[in-house]
Amino acid sequence: MASPKQILQRYSVIAVVGISRYAHKEAGHAPAEMQAAGYRIIPVNPHADVLLGERVYRTLEDIPEPVEIVNVFRPPGDAPEVASQAVAIGAKVLWLQLGITSEEARKIAEGAGLDYVEDRCIAVERSRHGLTKKRSASL
Repeated sequence: MASPKQILQRYSVIAVVGISRYAHKEAGHAPAEMQAAGYRIIPVNPHADVLLGERVYRTLEDIPEPVEIVNVFRPPGDAPEVASQAVAIGAKVLWLQLGITSEEARKIAEGAGLDYVEDRCIAVERSRHGLTKKRSASL
């Protein structure tokens, strides 16, 4: 099982399930921080069309490109379903944000070979380890 630091060093494409339309909320601020640090953010929210300058998808299954990390800003009761969707799309990591834990989601993710992080803020972990991604010249 990879550590949060290893995960953030290895992967750069993050689908954010439950990203907020409001920048002042943690579910809006943390993804923006990750994007500013060079990570590719793919927003997943059924109530928005564009967030952080990116097209918003309604579900993980709607995303037409590979996703490495599924970062979850949803209540713990939603985590098992998101875990199943993360497995279905071939994600490498399921990351539940600070305050979110789910034994069932853990079992689903780890049973399918995904790395699993819970109850940690992805932006705090990135900052703590001083990690950034280099942007491609084609972006």
